[in-house]
Amino acid sequence: MFGVWRLRRAITFAVEKRRYAKVYSSVHENLDVETHLREAAAWIARAQDSGPDRGVAYGTRFGGPFLPSYPETTGYIIPTFLRLARVWGDATFRARAEQMGDWEIDIQMPVGAVMGGMVTDVPTPAVFNTGQVLLGWAALARETGRARFLDSGRRAAEWLAGIQESDGRWGAGNSRFADARATVYNVHAAWGLYSLGAAAGEERIKQTALRNAAYARSRQAPNGWFPDCCLSDPARPLLHTIAYAMQGLLELGLLTGDSGLIEAARRTADSLMGILAPDGFLPGRVRPDFSGAVTWCCLTGSAQTSLVLSKLAAHTGDARYRDAARRINRYLMARHDISSADPAIRGGLAGSWPVDGDYGRLMVLNWATKFLIDALLEEREGA
Repeated sequence: MFGVWRLRRAITFAVEKRRYAKVYSSVHENLDVETHLREAAAWIARAQDSGPDRGVAYGTRFGGPFLPSYPETTGYIIPTFLRLARVWGDATFRARAEQMGDWEIDIQMPVGAVMGGMVTDVPTPAVFNTGQVLLGWAALARETGRARFLDSGRRAAEWLAGIQESDGRWGAGNSRFADARATVYNVHAAWGLYSLGAAAGEERIKQTALRNAAYARSRQAPNGWFPDCCLSDPARPLLHTIAYAMQGLLELGLLTGDSGLIEAARRTADSLMGILAPDGFLPGRVRPDFSGAVTWCCLTGSAQTSLVLSKLAAHTGDARYRDAARRINRYLMARHDISSADPAIRGGLAGSWPVDGDYGRLMVLNWATKFLIDALLEEREGA
């Protein structure tokens, strides 16, 4: 029976690849940062406007409509839109961010958690998703001064604190859509938790976050690799989840001034730079020795890595990080469709390159697009 299922899946994929792989544009030469920023931001705005609520659509399958809203990533799109409002002096992005934050409050689970997966009437709680929405609520609390964002954030923080284990990890409460045994990347959620604690002025919340950071750091190998850090294959983790762990440690280190956390992120970044190709390609999965495990690129993970490298360049003054980030950004922009006639595709970033790679196969993803914006803004600011 399993063999029949696999055969049917392979046939379906072959048909879809033949039909849709060319829907997304081929490599192009328009590397104007402002153009890519504008198109990516416009895509996210369309994704927000596509459904019946004010969340941001998960993304779209090639040839299809926008999917339902995705609470997890809507949460961390909020700080990106607040930043765009400041950079461009455009208050519509702030208004959209507030609408996202209000929607997250409306769908918050009674226990305080944020649901896993796309929005649903039968939600299940998820640690990681909760941390990402905390990033948004904390940013909105600072920006707007509205108490409701802190109130919802405190409820979420209490839920996270209540299920944290003594060693700092979260063994319970992980999304049913991921391998609950391999969630070192939850340190990215700890960054959201710390941000909320800082915005609320609550030391206990911040310490809960830092316990998880200490746990994640204790799991790191000397070369910067993280075991137990993947949605599907911990032996060959996605660049996406490795980058989540790296960014979580870096951001917490920058917030607290903890040089140990910054150095931990730097170890991972240095090893990734060691496998960065001259054209900006990074493999979508890596082995424990940081050799590439696949020939396709996880565009999301590459954008996250570029963002971290730019922040390390700003913090250390080391131009190697800035140069590497720019190489990655050029790889991404050359593969970012800014000319499609399909508004569900134009401006959005695909999950993989080639687009039939194993991550977000034949899809445009809202979080890939969000991280592209972040990476390009960081380059623009550091230029």
